[in-house]
Amino acid sequence: MNASADALRATFGSAIGRAVEACGDTIVYVAPDRLTDVMRWLRDTPEQRYDYLVDVTAVEYRDRERPLELVYNLRSLERRADLRVKVELDPGGDLTVDSVVPLWRGADWLEREVYDMFGVTFRGHPDLRRILMWETYAEGYPLRKDFPLRGRFSRAEQVRQALAANPEAHYSMEELSIAAAYDELPPDMQERLRKGERGKVPDSE
Repeated sequence: MNASADALRATFGSAIGRAVEACGDTIVYVAPDRLTDVMRWLRDTPEQRYDYLVDVTAVEYRDRERPLELVYNLRSLERRADLRVKVELDPGGDLTVDSVVPLWRGADWLEREVYDMFGVTFRGHPDLRRILMWETYAEGYPLRKDFPLRGRFSRAEQVRQALAANPEAHYSMEELSIAAAYDELPPDMQERLRKGERGKVPDSE
């Protein structure tokens, strides 16, 4: 068992739930309202120094009685130690937690993916929007267990929405400039970007 588990319990008391070991990894459960405090402590405490956020993801189980789990994989590069932090949320309740982007800038797109696929809202995220599905995607959250295998809309409606979307309108000028591709875009696309237009599915309202 990673010694960080005992140190967390000694520091945060009841905010730390169970700690288990699975396949050599230590997993610590943290109360949602103390997530930011715990993560900052893990990053900044000299004896911990979990300076690398490896991943943020989520898991929803087939058993509807089990909570949805947010999963944070941390690594201390200096100590070569790994720790998995989990937060349990009620799948039928408020799926909101604080963003860890202020602690690890690399959490930006990771949290956006969890939001896009599971519907978890990250309070304080600087740019919380879909990242895999288009912004006007209206079928829900594809990795939730209640999401139909073939989606909520007919195949024809899915195709219509996909063809009507303007994916380029969902990226900022800064994002597009990374590839230095703005001058190579068609004039009508450049005009939409200059105006700051966002994509909208026709007749969607």
